[in-house]
Amino acid sequence: MAQSKGKRVAEARHVWPREGHDHDSLAWGFAEHLKYSLGVDSYSSTQHDHYLSLAYTIRDRLIHQWIRTQQTHHMQKVKRAYYLSLEFLIGRSMGMNAINLRLDTALQQALESLGYSWDEIREEEVDAGLGNGGLGRLAACFMESLATLDLPAFGYGLRYDYGIFRQAIDHGYQVEHPDDWLRRGNPWEIERPDRAPEVHFGGRVELFSERGRLQAHWVDTETVIGIAYDMPVVGYGGSTVNTLRLWSARAPEEFGFSDFNLGDYMQAVRSKVNAENLTKVLYPNDRLYLGKELRLRQQYFFVACSLWDILRRFKAENLPWDKLPEMAAVQLNDTHPSLAVPELMRVLLDQEGLEWDSAWEITVATLAYTNHTLMPEALEKWPVAMLEALLPRHLQIIYEVNRRFLMRAAVCFPGDIARLQNVSVIEEGAEKQVRMANLAIIGSHSTNGVAELHTRLLQQRVVADFALIFPERFNNKTNGITQRRWLLKANPRLAQLISEAIGEGWITDFAQIEKLKPYAGDAAFLASFGRVKQQAKLDLARYLERLHGWELSSASLFDVQIKRIHQYKRQLLNALGIVVLYNRLRNGDDAAVPRTFLFGGKAAPGYDLAKLMIKFVNNLGAVINNDPVTRGRLKVFFLPNYRVSLAERIFPAADISEQISTAGTEASGTGNMKFMCNGALTLGTLDGANIEIAEQAGRENVFIFGLTADEVSAQRQSYNPWECYQRNPEIRQAIDLISSGFFNVNEPGIFDPLLQSLFQNGDFYMNLADLGPWVEAQEAVSRLYADQNAWNRKAVLNIAASGKFSSDRTIRQYAEEIWHVQPCRVETDVDPAATLQEAQRSNNR
Repeated sequence: MAQSKGKRVAEARHVWPREGHDHDSLAWGFAEHLKYSLGVDSYSSTQHDHYLSLAYTIRDRLIHQWIRTQQTHHMQKVKRAYYLSLEFLIGRSMGMNAINLRLDTALQQALESLGYSWDEIREEEVDAGLGNGGLGRLAACFMESLATLDLPAFGYGLRYDYGIFRQAIDHGYQVEHPDDWLRRGNPWEIERPDRAPEVHFGGRVELFSERGRLQAHWVDTETVIGIAYDMPVVGYGGSTVNTLRLWSARAPEEFGFSDFNLGDYMQAVRSKVNAENLTKVLYPNDRLYLGKELRLRQQYFFVACSLWDILRRFKAENLPWDKLPEMAAVQLNDTHPSLAVPELMRVLLDQEGLEWDSAWEITVATLAYTNHTLMPEALEKWPVAMLEALLPRHLQIIYEVNRRFLMRAAVCFPGDIARLQNVSVIEEGAEKQVRMANLAIIGSHSTNGVAELHTRLLQQRVVADFALIFPERFNNKTNGITQRRWLLKANPRLAQLISEAIGEGWITDFAQIEKLKPYAGDAAFLASFGRVKQQAKLDLARYLERLHGWELSSASLFDVQIKRIHQYKRQLLNALGIVVLYNRLRNGDDAAVPRTFLFGGKAAPGYDLAKLMIKFVNNLGAVINNDPVTRGRLKVFFLPNYRVSLAERIFPAADISEQISTAGTEASGTGNMKFMCNGALTLGTLDGANIEIAEQAGRENVFIFGLTADEVSAQRQSYNPWECYQRNPEIRQAIDLISSGFFNVNEPGIFDPLLQSLFQNGDFYMNLADLGPWVEAQEAVSRLYADQNAWNRKAVLNIAASGKFSSDRTIRQYAEEIWHVQPCRVETDVDPAATLQEAQRSNNR
């Protein structure tokens, strides 16, 4: 076998076009990279060598169009969108790049001709986990949609040496391990050492008068160098290839020879270590002062590098500064990049010599801000003392911004000191703080929410006074997902079934998925859909058995909650509900259909209660899965190390999508959309985008339960969890079983903090208030699931109604309503249709 494979690799080295898209050119490219880029042959190469060789082969096909994209944008003097996000949860790139280049069929053929497996090779890729959850995954979807829609854009973020931690489970507890995703290199990136801005920290500000104008010099600073690493982001069809530019921190000098010569070896490398710590890890634990300081340094480093690059590109056009908003639209993804407000002002004032009013007008017109939270405690604040020490000039600018803004606010709220204090950028108190959300709203021309309910509550509750001052700035942009990753790539069987029914138009125009609606009444189509879903469940079950030794019945209902572990997302409600269902089975109730509950998600390392929640779910599984009474009826599993590549296996297999946050706490959610387009039915509260999902699919095709946001607000003061406990026998029985130590026989008292959060601490997220309605909703689930034809009909109706939730639609709205960026078609040498025809002809041969 090895000899025949080696011979085939050798024979592939003919002079085929380096960028050809046919399977012969791809086979040649793979063989060439194996030999000349990696210095191995088919006998000595490893599976990782095969992955790298294939990645370079695909990247070759990207680079020509990548360069052409930048040339076209430059020549046509386009306005660009710049998306600033401290998180990009990219996942794996190989499969997505192959699909969007329309190379997947030809690649499979090329590898098969050489004796390799496409599926096995792409499993070698490590997830790029440069984000914590939904925020970073949204940013990645947006970048792909920008390219697919031919919108000129750059993404900016940080190239963390270590991404979000790798989660292991030890005796039920989360254990964090470093995610050394760059250990074996990243074939998708290209280092740009010529893009190396200097970023300054600390020092002091000298004020002086020059030509009658007060000038500021920021001096005696500590310097860090930013190094750009570029990753191509290709749109579907391969026409536009935009850039995701990630910054890595370096010291100005690798080595201090003077310190070394004096014998102080540690000091000789200290500046290098301190500088490179900036981008060492995603989001350090900020419970300690040093962690907070490092996080603030990260944010400024990221903003300063990105704005330097944006302004460098603008200055190359030799345009006056008032044209900047006509050439650049900078979107701040949450408050993390909000230091862009004082940084852009600093550059315009101190380096370019503009007057304050002109600089402010340009800054506001250039920047836009997306809010992602409804919880006031989640809105970022930084101690004034810390900003003064690290960024003294920026603090001066922030104070002046605030002074001028409060003069305007005083006109809106004459004599209302409380309101002026509320909108002030500076929060007074024992420790003065800078409110970054206030700064972002004041310093940008647009503030958008990410779901209709979120935007309404933002304007009515969270920042209501700002909505009165700047009513024209507030708008909604409901989040979306790219159907190309989350349906076409993640669920190829379902994608093929859909395309056979309604054509392939939905791949780039997801509104066309509505054409599937009539097929909800087609018995043959419903039967085919049922087989596709069953196979996806079987695939996941086999994967988990191979990985963990678990036994999952694909005949059971897969009830899934996968998201970051947090109290407001209410994994606790789900777990309490499972205990109620478990008690029913122990009491002889056979009404429920067999269920497998799947949990997944990571808890922040410093979030003790969330980590205890993971332990509780694992203990539930340990008891329930081994109880003879529930065998074949109920199982519970916590899937370790939830990540993008694992999510791509889970979404196609899910029957129920648990979206059960307390109403009025979840900004939007995007997992709910991924479940929906894969044919899972939503079991959820009227929170975030669940409301719009219910509107699109029809309330009769989802399972909505629980208090509304207005009811939560109205009952907040009078709510008493003890009343729920006393009034509902099933709740009482479940709580008593947990309190008795039934699920922690050898670990007495470990779940007391969870129980205290429900009772002594008042059950802030109203788990017990919604527990009874959750159980009732699960009863409705059982009744429907017993009729598989009716279930599949509703699942297909959900898919047909998911068109609104494409990130293509979201990005089109950003481009038209906020950025005013126009599509720019980039010519391509390769005709994707011809490529597909060639692949089909090769397959026929």
